This record gives sequence, structure tokens and C-alpha cells, in this order.
Amino acid sequence: MKSHPSPRITTDIPGLEKILHGGFVPGRSYLVSGGPGTGKTTLGLHFLSAKPEGERALLVSLGEADRNIRNDAASIGMALEGVVTIDLSPTAQTRGQSTYTLLEPWEAEPPDIRSRIEEAFPEGPPARVFIDALSQFRHLVPDTFQFRKQVMALLEYLTHAGSTLLFTSERGSQADEDLQYLGDGILQLDRTESGRSLSVVKFRGSGFAEGRHTVRLSGQGMSVFERLVPGEHGQPFVAESIPSGVAELDTLSGGGIGRGTVTIISGPTGVGKTSLGVQFMREAASRGERSVIFSFEESLATIRHRCEHVGIPLAEMMRDDSLAVESVEPLRYTPDEFAWRVRREVEERGATMVMIDSLSGYRQSVRGEDVVTHAHALCRYLANMGVTVLLINEVGSIAGGEMRVSELGISYLADAVLILRYIELDGEMRKTIGMLKKRTGDFEKTLREFDITADGLKVGKPLTGLRGILRGDPEMGSGRASRGSADNGE
Repeated sequence: MKSHPSPRITTDIPGLEKILHGGFVPGRSYLVSGGPGTGKTTLGLHFLSAKPEGERALLVSLGEADRNIRNDAASIGMALEGVVTIDLSPTAQTRGQSTYTLLEPWEAEPPDIRSRIEEAFPEGPPARVFIDALSQFRHLVPDTFQFRKQVMALLEYLTHAGSTLLFTSERGSQADEDLQYLGDGILQLDRTESGRSLSVVKFRGSGFAEGRHTVRLSGQGMSVFERLVPGEHGQPFVAESIPSGVAELDTLSGGGIGRGTVTIISGPTGVGKTSLGVQFMREAASRGERSVIFSFEESLATIRHRCEHVGIPLAEMMRDDSLAVESVEPLRYTPDEFAWRVRREVEERGATMVMIDSLSGYRQSVRGEDVVTHAHALCRYLANMGVTVLLINEVGSIAGGEMRVSELGISYLADAVLILRYIELDGEMRKTIGMLKKRTGDFEKTLREFDITADGLKVGKPLTGLRGILRGDPEMGSGRASRGSADNGE
């Protein structure tokens, strides 16, 4: 008869169970290591408060007084009813004493944790035990040998009885180094200028998601955002061309952009990059597809005003849920948190087109980390899911200078590149559009005049007779340049 694995021990921390492939393995012991303020105690409180109704649980506190821990738990909405506390904190040890004695640590009698547990639970240890912080016990024993011996005996006693044990330690201490070898798993919490993170160093008896994952502490406790690994995600889709709905633009681009590909729309400020991206989304909405704009720089009101001024019914598309506009504060979200927002739109709400506006705003959310690494992971994930990606990139120069796709070194990610650019002809500043690259098919190797009117986007006939456009210094060739009217597309 085939045996079934025991159900995992969960914490109800959003995102953590996915990283642990279901949760903690029952009857095992786990070290939670980290410096001050990294969330060690908060993780343990989640572990205790997530116990099923009627299940026993125990908190052994060696650092903080019981009343303080319960107050902290209540402040983030956690109920510890039914959780027994053994308070071995310094406050509890000196409570009732009128004087203090300065002794060497080993001259004081160390607490017998096992006896205290047996006293509180004569029928055997509870299913969940959290010891915070076990590294403090090192100060109460004379040497490393005694510390390891007593901790190993305690862990064996609890896990042999079927308890699942979490214990914390202060990272960098001698006790933390000793405890690294004694548990079945290690969860490492860190805090840097770029934010908090969690890494699983070892996890016996189970797989886990490797790497550093973002941790967020809030008024609701802890949340963990899994590092995005694009190769672990994907779904079948039909590789087809997606038109823009503007005939001349579709001719220029060889039928449109490819489904499940990445397109960079690059150009200087005010040239119409966002409007061009929304035009593709407008056409997607007519096919019954859903699109999402993640705007790092402009508010919804600004985008709506701009689109409706050029005949794109943004409000109507949003009412029909064929389009969502998400304003993103770049300094608030880490790349993992932003990737989670994108994944939710794709996996839960069925988005088939995503626009990131702009790459410079996205770069701020990376906070000094490698923007290429995070952009690569996100774009490859979206492509694997069959989502069409539009990346809005702003270049610094309005006109003149050599044409650049991106200043961030991510142009290799693009399957297609649409270039919008200002040029000066006959004493006038004009907008042009061209396709610089397309991996999935042929395209027109010319520039066309581009205009944004109250009736929508207009693309003229190919501009001929010009040279020096790519270096930003267009001039007449052997004959005068000919162009079609961008007002009527002729």
C-alpha cells in the first residue's frame, strides 16, 4: 500500500509556503538566522498563530518578555490564544529580586528548558515549538561543547516526540555558527539598503526555491516575494503577428509585432511612445484580449487625458476590463514585488499584453542592483507565458547624436525595436517612426512620418531621399525628400 507524505506545517506567511514547496516538514527543526530587525520573531509568531484550532503550541522566550511578545503579536493582528509561553527572558529571571549580582555567565544556573516543557506539557511536547532566541542560551553555559551538547539533546527530545521546532539566533554570533550545523534547515534573513530578504540555505527532506527572496514587514506582519525564475513558468500559445490597427504602421512593421515577444519603443520625451503602445492595446481590446500598463512615471489621470485627447477611449477600455493601468511608485517596490504584481495580472487575470512605462522608472525600483538581470527575468517569464511585452524607453537627446535603442544595455532582450525620432526638415520639427529590428519576420527598412492627432495616430508614406538619419543629422540626398501626408496616410 502506497504511503502518503504527511501534510506540511504552514505559517500563513504570504509567499513563504511556495518557497518551501508547501511548508515545513513535520517533526524537523529549523534555524531562523538574522541580525536585529530582520523579522526573526515575526516569522516565529506567524508559525505559532497559524496552528489549527485545537492544536497545541509553545513559545520559549530567552530574549524578550512574554508580555512584550504578545503585545507585538497583537499589534500586527496575530492571536496567540492557546499558545503556552515559557518566559526565560532576563526580565523574568530578575523579576521579584531587589538587587542584582554581577556573575560570570557560568556561575548562574542555566535554565533547564526540557524540564520546563515537561512541566507545562506532562503528556508530551506540543506540535509546534518556537524558541526565541536560542543563541542567548550560549551565554549561560561555560563552553561551546556544553552548548552544543545541551542544544542537540533538546532538539532530539522535541523532534523525536513529533514536534516541529523553529529557533532563532543572532547572525554573526559564535552561537549562530554552532547552531548552523544542528538543525534540519536554515532560513537566513538579511537587511540591506536595498531592503529585506530571505534565503533558504538548507532544507532537508524537501526541495525549495533557491536564491534571495524579498521580505516585506508591515502592519499585517511578514510577506515574502519569491525570486522570479523564468524557466519554471510557461504555457502554450500561438506565435502570430499582432497588428496595431493602423494600416501604414502594420505595413512598416511587416504585419505587426509577434505574440510572446518583447518590443522596445524608444524615443525622446513627448514623441508619442506611450500613445503608440496604447494603440496596440486598443487593437488587442477589439479582439477581446486584456492588457495592463505599469506606469512608473505618470498618473492614471495624465495617461487617460493624453489617450482620450488622441481618440483612444481609455476610460471605456478600463470599464470593459480590457485594460488596467497600474501606477507604480518605484522606490516602494523591489523587483521581486513588482514581478509579483505582473504575475498576478498574467496568471490570475489573464493579461496577454503588458507595457512597462518606462524603463528608467523600472530602473529606480532595482535600487542599485543589476537592472539587466531583473529585466531579463521578467521579460523571459512574460514571453514564456505568451504575453506580448512593450518596453517604453526614453532617450536623452531630442534630436541629433547617434541613434540609440537604450542606454541601459538591455536592447538584446528585444525581439523588435520601434524607433520614434524628431527630425528637422524644411525648417520644421517632425516626428518619424521606423523599425530597427524584428526577429520574427521581415519589415520595412524606411522611416515614415508619424503624427498624433485628435483622430488618432497617423503614419505617412516612407520618407525617401534622406541620408544621415541614423546619426541624427538628416540631409537631402541627390533629390528632395518625398513624403506622404501623415494627416491622411496618403
